[in-house]
Amino acid sequence: MHNIDVVWPRIAQHAGETFYTATGLHFTYRVPGQYLRVTRDGREINRSLSRTNFAKALKAMPADRPSGISQRQGSAYTWAILMDPRVRLDDW
Repeated sequence: MHNIDVVWPRIAQHAGETFYTATGLHFTYRVPGQYLRVTRDGREINRSLSRTNFAKALKAMPADRPSGISQRQGSAYTWAILMDPRVRLDDW
């Protein structure tokens, strides 16, 4: 099982960098605490994605598509972050 205590610092480390959804949309995020805020097209999306959300999504990693974690908040963004090589490294 993957450990959020190991993965969350990786997520925070890459805040401000560009990530891509499965459909190729680019976005960035910031981590002001135990959650993150997504920015797309220069505007922050009115939704927070919690550390707990990522912890639960980790249980399904690796997932082929965002639909593999569709029960999670912001599954397109959550999947894109967790499946990015900068975050997943060689762990899943």
